[in-house]
Amino acid sequence: MRLSYNRSVMERTLAIIKPDAVKSGVTGKILARIEANGFQIRAMRMIHMSKAEAEGFYYVHKARPFFGALTDFMSSGPCVVMCLESDGAIRKWRHQMGATDPAKAEAGTLRKDFGASIDNNATHGSDAPETASFELGYFFRGMEL
Repeated sequence: MRLSYNRSVMERTLAIIKPDAVKSGVTGKILARIEANGFQIRAMRMIHMSKAEAEGFYYVHKARPFFGALTDFMSSGPCVVMCLESDGAIRKWRHQMGATDPAKAEAGTLRKDFGASIDNNATHGSDAPETASFELGYFFRGMEL
């Protein structure tokens, strides 16, 4: 008897609806598009990061000139953090978000539709499995996932 296995590997990624998108009132529209794209939302909460929490989350960019502005922005208002699950979730979410600069993003992507600038671009997503592991652990603990 030969057994068949489902080789599809479900992957998880962190997604953030950033303060600009929350303030603009498009959280529900973004969530609807996430679900319509086949993601399962495994964990979600609205938070308001302190400056120190934003600095901890973005520590890999500490030496970059935009670090201060980025952490000021991310601590400027509430955002929605989520664990998304799907086959190929990291690549799939990054495609749905679009290019970092909304002016360069493809039509129909979240950043094209809801982002205002490279600094206020509506969403964040992990860029690799190792990054996703760190980022998910930063916001969600144990059984929350």
